[in-house]
Amino acid sequence: MALFPFSAIVGQDELKLALEIAVVDPSVGGVLVFGDRGTGKSTAVRALAGLLPRMRVVTGCPYHCDPSSDPMACPWCQTATGPRVSSEVSVPVVDLPLGATEDRVVGALDLEAALTRGERTFSPGLLARANRGFLYIDEVNLLPDHVVDLLLDVAASGENVVEREGISVRHPARFVLIGSGNPEEGELRPQLLDRFGLCLEVKTPQDLAMRVEVVKRRTSFDRDPAAFLGRWAQSEAATTTRLSEARGRLREVNVADAAIVRAATLCQALGTDGLRGELTLMRAARAAAALAGDTEVTDAHLKQVATLALRHRLRRNPLDEVGSTVRVERALAEAFAA
Repeated sequence: MALFPFSAIVGQDELKLALEIAVVDPSVGGVLVFGDRGTGKSTAVRALAGLLPRMRVVTGCPYHCDPSSDPMACPWCQTATGPRVSSEVSVPVVDLPLGATEDRVVGALDLEAALTRGERTFSPGLLARANRGFLYIDEVNLLPDHVVDLLLDVAASGENVVEREGISVRHPARFVLIGSGNPEEGELRPQLLDRFGLCLEVKTPQDLAMRVEVVKRRTSFDRDPAAFLGRWAQSEAATTTRLSEARGRLREVNVADAAIVRAATLCQALGTDGLRGELTLMRAARAAAALAGDTEVTDAHLKQVATLALRHRLRRNPLDEVGSTVRVERALAEAFAA
């Protein structure tokens, strides 16, 4: 099925920036997108798949292991015979549906092998497919609690442990969480909310020209997807190249002590819990610098990503009626006034 091109999405600059940062530096911790229905949240996330640079994997490994990784960390690589042959594949973007069972998510006994051959073998689940890629959850705020608990355990350890039905399997499961939802349909559990590195709010555009352009592009795509994709192929290729170059220069981006002090001062002023806010803010700012082709994190990069990294980490203040976004913007204005 053809995917709407990322470059053709009208507006939604903050959403596109957050997704690009997640691609450049997965250690940022993922992206949570809240907003109105029909604002392109799912479209943007699915369009991300067309931009991701291909990655090298061990051929045949269901966990997409890196050929340079320790083969003993993966149950398939442990038992594979012969030399480790590598190949290039697309970075996985795996959907986790709301109705998915626990077995479907973490993996379970392969019933076909058990019934036909009498073998106890493990059938990997969605977490295995998402390893080294992206796990996308639409309507993440409606996810059942038991699945949320599973995700929290795996997100914290980077490893999925399955002990059931006479099988014991431990496999790598490092992925970037991408979630979307409508806040009117329920709040997200604080434990899972904290696992998302970046958070943003998507609103229905109020500019008439923008709304018209959205409808025109979507109509053109639905009428003739191949022709529409052809018109945007050059822009898509340029964006993919820009992301690949940014990933390559990420380690070269310098983070001076002054930038760290700025980040810590801002988080302290906002009263964020723990130090995850500072760490995420610095990682996101470094990725933003890499995307811009800069070699050092500056105040401009910090201001560009501060709201994304901090708006969901604020304590609720019953005496302050403004939203978290306004509170971050107000603290930004004060912290960078000098």
